[in-house]
Amino acid sequence: MNAFEGSYTVMLTPFTEGGAKVDLAATRRFVDWQIKEGTPGLIPLGSTGEFLSVADDERTQFIETIIDQAKGRIPVIVGTASEWSDEAVRYSKEAERLGAAGVMVIPPFYATPTDDELFEHYRRIGEAISIPIMVYNNPFTSNVDMKPALIARLGQIDNVLYVKESSGDIGRGREIERLSKGKVTVFAGYHAYDTIVCGAKGWVSVIGNIAPRLSQDLYEITSKGDLVKGRDLYHRLLPTLDAISGDLYVSATKAAMPLVGMPMGEPRPPRLPLPQDRTAGLKRALADLGVLAKKAA
Repeated sequence: MNAFEGSYTVMLTPFTEGGAKVDLAATRRFVDWQIKEGTPGLIPLGSTGEFLSVADDERTQFIETIIDQAKGRIPVIVGTASEWSDEAVRYSKEAERLGAAGVMVIPPFYATPTDDELFEHYRRIGEAISIPIMVYNNPFTSNVDMKPALIARLGQIDNVLYVKESSGDIGRGREIERLSKGKVTVFAGYHAYDTIVCGAKGWVSVIGNIAPRLSQDLYEITSKGDLVKGRDLYHRLLPTLDAISGDLYVSATKAAMPLVGMPMGEPRPPRLPLPQDRTAGLKRALADLGVLAKKAA
């Protein structure tokens, strides 16, 4: 199975005007740009990718386009979450059939399942596919907090090999590694610098949509032990991270894309475009980071 490491961009889904359809031409441009900028992997159809606002036929076309454009140059991990286990299995099998290197799966996000139900959910997915599974723990959006002991238990499933840990508890990465005896590799969700310092092997990065090279630089510099340089780069990234955080993170990240020369359209309803009173601050953050496109300056 493939070894994933580094800053994996949890990519936006580009839409044409009014959200009419997925913009496949913009998808191809984005994939090439990400690879050129040094991104080691892409994760479409996560929360940032508005996975709940993409129809099944659009999912298939979108995944096919990304994998075709990547041409094996970098791995693509597809988000295959669903409230219904059978549907999550179907999405995961489709992702494998289309050539995905792995899948990322947030737990059922409405039913508040028990630990046993969560294990059954992931077991079914694991037995249906042969590619790696990245479990996604984000209690703020899924209404489920999968503690380290449960993540280690899920690691008993052969192809559960990764976790995106977004609880905000930096110490959990070490505990997951200990309890799983190193089988489950930790990727940071929040607090990337601190989590990488504590041994995470990657970062599922929203800011990677906007500044892919700097996002990967943060991982490489910090993981190689230059903690001062890594901290300084993280401090440079923080104003932009703050500008695209919070409830409007999808709208804010999409608003940033034309400012860096890579427009991805507006989000689909019920999300609305970023309010104008936040756009000026976002533009200042991008200018200070040095990624503002010349024509947007």
